[in-house]
Amino acid sequence: MKFAAPLVSGRLVKRYKRFLADVVLDEDGNEITAHCANPGSMLGLKEPGSRVWLSPSDNPKRKLKYSWEVIEADGALVGINTAHPNKLVEEAIEAGRIEALSGFVSLRREVKYGKNSRIDILLEASDGKQTFVEVKNVHLMREQGLAEFPDSVTARGAKHLVELGDMVAEGHHAAMVFLVQRPDCTKLSLAADIDPAYAKAFAEAREAGVEAYAIGCDVRLDGIDAVKPVEIVIE
Repeated sequence: MKFAAPLVSGRLVKRYKRFLADVVLDEDGNEITAHCANPGSMLGLKEPGSRVWLSPSDNPKRKLKYSWEVIEADGALVGINTAHPNKLVEEAIEAGRIEALSGFVSLRREVKYGKNSRIDILLEASDGKQTFVEVKNVHLMREQGLAEFPDSVTARGAKHLVELGDMVAEGHHAAMVFLVQRPDCTKLSLAADIDPAYAKAFAEAREAGVEAYAIGCDVRLDGIDAVKPVEIVIE
């Protein structure tokens, strides 16, 4: 995935009200407010003074010209925009980088299913077998090399796990894909201390036959690609 325009660098002043971030731009020293497309806590990724990069927009209808895309944290570039993971996983599947999800003849996004929900990606094989794929963004790292999900309580995430289990019960395939938007993690685990209900729902979904995969990203200032498998370790 390539960014539509060159990113603009700056220093983070603060992230607040979940979807807003004040940034001092390097190019002119002006302080602006950028859109922060991330509903999570962003634990460890909102330290004032951090180097950040924003994508500019020339859409006159937008209230905020800039969107926060990348932060430098723990010596690495980390993607924070949660609008990108579905596209990144779609590209990875189409490129054959998630071997277990290869061999499909049709790929669709945002398809209605379950109880008033939409599945992130629906794959269909030549024999008509469907695979329901839910994507979750990951960028929390509290231990070097170990990504964790979630970074805040996510009742919605637990609901998705239940619905994936329902699809397996109906005879379909179902998979959870964790998209790690940072290059410095080789393993992924669940942050059960942050959201024990999600950890419980994940264990129940796995027992029901829901598959789980994780893939890490190459994060650059010109784009982001999901390129390498990440081992899932659940204690």
